[in-house]
Amino acid sequence: MQPKQHPVLKWLGRVVFVLLIALSLALIFNEQIKSWLVSSYSPTVTTKSVAKNKKKAGNFDFTKVKSLDFQTVAKARLNKSAINVIGSISIPSVELYLPIGKGVSNETLALAAGTMKADQTMGTGNYALAGHHMIKHGALFSPLYYKSQVGQMIYLSDAKNIYAYRTSERTFIQATDVQVIDDVPGQKLVTLITCDKTGAGRLMIRGKYVQQWSFDQAPQAVQKSFTSHFNNKY
Repeated sequence: MQPKQHPVLKWLGRVVFVLLIALSLALIFNEQIKSWLVSSYSPTVTTKSVAKNKKKAGNFDFTKVKSLDFQTVAKARLNKSAINVIGSISIPSVELYLPIGKGVSNETLALAAGTMKADQTMGTGNYALAGHHMIKHGALFSPLYYKSQVGQMIYLSDAKNIYAYRTSERTFIQATDVQVIDDVPGQKLVTLITCDKTGAGRLMIRGKYVQQWSFDQAPQAVQKSFTSHFNNKY
């Protein structure tokens, strides 16, 4: 007859078994869970919250940006209050709808598009945004890589107004070509930067300013492209 196992050891064995199963499932579905954590981030964007967040400091140190692994995304969701949302971007033709956070901290870029320069203002200068490219084609700035074309409309909103740009350029650049985010005298631009497929280079989407509306005066379809995808209360 085999000796009876101690109840505590039996309980510990079950706990370890459950933990191993949970760890195995997490490893198997790592990418799916990461994509869900990113895609389900839906902050409230209001004129009041935008005005408040614009006054906060932003991190614009590109050298500290990490690749988008599971730990970075999970940390960002746990610390989502650190993301200072100052607006939204919508590109309906590629099904891109994202909050815009101030700066390029890892928390911000894990869940939103990030402003690349301090004190940017929509509708003036060269409004530059960075965003990660993920395996999931619809997450973060991935639609830019797979679906963007010259001629498509890009809309930015600070909750008070909506600013319309038309895509004028889609080009691959070197990671060191940081001058593309500089202002261009006499031009109002939006510049969107994401990684290429290798991660070593960059894809740049540039749009030229067309017009702006107060939020409630914009075409209904444009308004809806923001309000139907976020918990927004303009």
